[in-house]
This record gives sequence, C-alpha cells and structure tokens, in this order.
Amino acid sequence: MKQFTDAQIQSARQRVTPEIINALIARNRDVIDNDILVPETGCATWNHYFFCPDHSVRLVWDRHSPGRHRCPIDGATFSGEPYDGAWWRWLNGLNARACYELAVLWLLTDEPRWLEKVVGILMRYAQYYPDYEEHGGIPYNGPGKANAQTLCEANCHADFARGFDIIRGQLTRAQERYIAERLLCCGAEFLMAHRCNQIHNHEVKIGATIGIIGAVLGNDRYLNFAVNGKYGLQYQLQHGLSAGGLWFEGSVHYHYYALEAFFAFEKMAQGSRYSLLDKPWYRQMLSVPLQLLLPDMTFPAINDCVKGQERPGHPDIYEFAWQVYRQQEYGELLSWLYSTRPRDNIDALFYGVALPAEHLQPPEGHLHAPDLGLTLIRTMPGDAVCINHLPYGGEHDHYASLDLIVCRDGKPLLPDLGTTGYGAPLHYGYYKNTFSHNTLCVNGRNQPPSSPQVVSWSENREQVCLVAEVNWRQPITMPDNKTRVEWDDAAYQDVNFRRHVVVTDRWLIDVHEVDNPHQQQVDSVWHLNAAPVGDSLPTLCFPHVHAIRQTPLTPAADLYYTADTPLHLHCFSGGETTLIEARGPDNPSTSDLAYLILRTTQRRIVHVCVFDFTGSGEICVGWENDTLRVEEARSGYSCELAVKA
Repeated sequence: MKQFTDAQIQSARQRVTPEIINALIARNRDVIDNDILVPETGCATWNHYFFCPDHSVRLVWDRHSPGRHRCPIDGATFSGEPYDGAWWRWLNGLNARACYELAVLWLLTDEPRWLEKVVGILMRYAQYYPDYEEHGGIPYNGPGKANAQTLCEANCHADFARGFDIIRGQLTRAQERYIAERLLCCGAEFLMAHRCNQIHNHEVKIGATIGIIGAVLGNDRYLNFAVNGKYGLQYQLQHGLSAGGLWFEGSVHYHYYALEAFFAFEKMAQGSRYSLLDKPWYRQMLSVPLQLLLPDMTFPAINDCVKGQERPGHPDIYEFAWQVYRQQEYGELLSWLYSTRPRDNIDALFYGVALPAEHLQPPEGHLHAPDLGLTLIRTMPGDAVCINHLPYGGEHDHYASLDLIVCRDGKPLLPDLGTTGYGAPLHYGYYKNTFSHNTLCVNGRNQPPSSPQVVSWSENREQVCLVAEVNWRQPITMPDNKTRVEWDDAAYQDVNFRRHVVVTDRWLIDVHEVDNPHQQQVDSVWHLNAAPVGDSLPTLCFPHVHAIRQTPLTPAADLYYTADTPLHLHCFSGGETTLIEARGPDNPSTSDLAYLILRTTQRRIVHVCVFDFTGSGEICVGWENDTLRVEEARSGYSCELAVKA
C-alpha cells in the first residue's frame, strides 16, 4: 500500500472510535443501503447542472429518483436534461468516494461487507469504462468518458485509485489486472491525452490523479508526466502562484481546490523522488489564505465561489500539513474548526497529531499586499474593508477590478456575492458580471482583463487610505490558459478608473475618479446587505436588477438604510449624475438586497459615497482646487483627498 504506512494503520486502528465509524457509514449511506448502480453508458454530465434555475440552489439528490428532481425551496420538480445527466454525475461521485471511504472502513474494521462493496464497484466500472463514449461540451473543459469533463474524470479516478490501493491485496490476480488495466490505466491514458497545456486548477487535478495512479501502479511514465513534464505539478507551482503565493485565479476556493489536489498526490508520493513537499510553494499556499480572513472568519468570496465555499474548512489539507510542517497557525486553524465539529475524518485518524489549545483568530492589523493583489483594512475588531486589485485570473474571474467588500461589526455590509452553480442561469446571467459587484461598470458590460496598479498607500492614527487604478488603455499579459471572451473592449476603450478608499473610525469614503473620453454610460455601483425599500419599477438597470427610484443628484443626497445597524450614506457628484436606488438578487436568489447606482455619461467623473457608520452625521462634501473635502457639519471632523478637477 502506498498511502499509509504500517505504523499509521496500526495507530488508526487503535484510535478509531464508534463515532468515526458511524460518520463514515453515514456519509456513504446512499451506496451502502442500495444495490450497486453504475451507469452502463457515458450518460453522466456535470454536477453544476443540478441547480434550480429559479432559486440558484442545489436540487435535492434522491437515489431512487433518477428522472425527477426537487427544489428544496418551493418543491418544484425538474426532469430531463440537463438535470438527469447531472444526477448520474452525482452518483458517479458517490460511488467513487465510497470506493475510498469504504476501503478505509474495511482497513479499520476488517468487516467483509465493506470490502465486498468496494470490489463490486471497481469491477463494475472496469466492466463499462473502456466503452463509455467520449462526451463533453462544458465551457473551458476537455471531454470525459464516465462524466462530461476531464476534470470530473480525474476527481472520480483519484478515489478509484485510492480505494484500489487499500484493498489490492485482497483481490485475485485476475481482479487486480482487470481493474488496473480497464479502469485505472484506461483512465490515466485518457487523462494524459486530454490534459490541456495551460496553467489551471483543472490541470492540477488531472496531473495529481495521473500521479496517484502512477504511484499506486508503480508506473514511472505516469509519474514523470504528472510531476516533471511541462504543465505538470511542479510547472503549475512554478508558474501558477503570484509572488505572494496566491493561486493566480484569484479565488480562495480555487486556491484550495488546487492545493487539495497537490496534497492528494503528496499523500501517495511522500518520501519518494517525486514528492515536492520540501519545496517552498506549499507553505506559501497554506499560509496565504489565513491572512485574508474577514472578521466573521470567512474568506472574501472573490471571483468564482459558490455560496458556502467562502467558509474555512479543508481538514484533509491541514491535518496533513500540520503533521508535515508543524506550523503553529495550521494547528490553530484545526483547533478552531474542531471547536464546532467532531474530529472524525479520515485524515485526522491517519495523520492527526496533538493540536494546540489556541484557536485561530481573525487577523488584526492591515494587510496591504500588492504582490497578492489584495488590501484588507482592519481599523478595529469586527470591521474590515477589502479592495480587490488582483490581475485578471482567467476562466473563474468575475471582471470586477477594484471591487470592494466591507464588513461592519463582524457582518457583511457590502458583500461580494460569489456565485451559484455554473449551470444555473444566474451564474453567467448575473453573478459573474461586473454590474453585480461593488465597482465601476460601463454600458452595463463586463470589464475587460486588466492589471490594476496601486497608486498610493498611507496609514496613520486617524485614517488609512488606498488609491488604486485601472487603465484600460494599457495592454496586459494574459494568463497561460484558455480564454473565452465575456467582456466588452469597446465599452471600456480609453477608460481610466481611479478609486480612493479612505477608512476612519466613523467613515468609509469611497471616491470614483473616472476618465470617460467617449462619453459611455458609466455606473458606480454598490450593493448593500440591507432590505431595499419600495416597489420595483418596470425599468431594468441591469439584468435582474430593478430600479426603485431615480433622481438627479444635484450635487448631493443623503440615503438611510436599515441593515444590522442604521446606516447613513452621503452621495456626491462633481457633474451631471442620476442617482438610482434599485433591488437585485442576493445569494441565494431567494431574497433581494439594495443597490445604489450613480450613473452618468460625463467625460470627467467624480463620484463620492460616504458611509457614515455613526448613522446620524451631517456630511458635507466640497471640491475645489483639486482638493475634495469631506466634513461633518456639527463636529467639524473632516478629511481631505487630492482629486483633480
């Protein structure tokens, strides 16, 4: 066996508890309690199709209902494609996971029923797999056989191989050869043929699975392809990380998704010449996200991040990392995770060592990291302002340069909505668009790829100020991966957007300074975690975003919202502007949140929004001699910014 040593197995058998056994059984009930069901043809498609088109939530998967699928919100049912193919994809995933986890159950208990189930699943897939027809059609993805994309093929085969590794010694020679040749080798060859020459989390997953199969079968051709070849695992680490150690796609979820694959391979390769554990990259990847935690102990949901994926987790990663590196913050994260859940997972059992008494806490102090592409301003506990100045990240980008996320009193005030399942209509139709972010949008179209620059950063006892800029006149170097154009170059031609973000103990001052030489429709957009007040008008500001009120901004206005605490906004424009209050979908789309839009076609634009956290200040904005002055009338408290006329 490659993945566990004799000592690890002996220790796990001594430490295993009924609770851990029961947790593994519960996770695999759909497979345990039913006869083995494996698709006889390549009918499975994509798990992201298994979402309600109306509410953007995952449908209820029912083992006994392959042709009828229910929404958990209103009970509506859906049949046919794309839902049926997604049901089979889910089944493939459950079968693959059961191959691994029931193999572990057998390893821990010696109960024959777990062994029999794993052997049965592997033999059935080996029977059908070579004859599955290649099929695909998923955006940005290569084809699959058992599933509709190469990535899903890799995910399933990783678990097939890990389960096979555990029970291999119990197979007859004929069974061993049958599974190795018809399932594992056939899968590895397919993955090698369809791994793309690009830097991408998909290629990490695919390479890791090829490496896992190579390690299990002792196949150096697979291992060299997976690790040492161009676009192999080492190449991905060398070229896929920013200087600060963040995965280039700019999504914390995909940062971990890639790291999960690297470590799945390392658990097989540790101690071999193919392991990369002694290189510096993994430690960077493990530590960087922990610097980005918001006060509510979630990560910024930047770029593609399905609802729920912004929460820290991944004990499978950090149990292994804590054992290998013994870095204090990894242990503290695990202690925090296990403060609300039992330590009953496989990785804790086989790799777990004693944890520190301390729990990881939300970071304090500011993080200004141009090499990461993010700045987090933390002026007091519970508050944070995150500014996204990441470069374009490829497929999973949301076209939202200089996006703003604000937490107040430990709760999101200006959230990044993340997204829903990629097959749901609102993914491409709403969440993955510039206009659904707290940034600048031109003609309602998506921002082109850009490489934002930090203009200045300053901090003192009274305030913190970041000035960052996007200039769409400047060419950029595109990432080394597939690109599908989902932006509008013409709309943003020659536009320059400079954002000033000033944070004090009572205000957030947000200034949009824009050069708009072709007089396009420019919108400064904010959406607030507050209930919109008023009925929707027939007017659509953007797809799915309905206007409530539209008034000229001449030149200032005060708005009041009831969020978790009263919120006062003071808006100012240096030229002719329309103020639009609107409502649009939250995530999930079962409720709405409030939109504030400042819209103009002026050549030179200055939009100011002052978030008054006292809730009752009398704010005045003045602008002359290239100086913007924000003042609270009663107290005289003020702040000045350099903004050209």
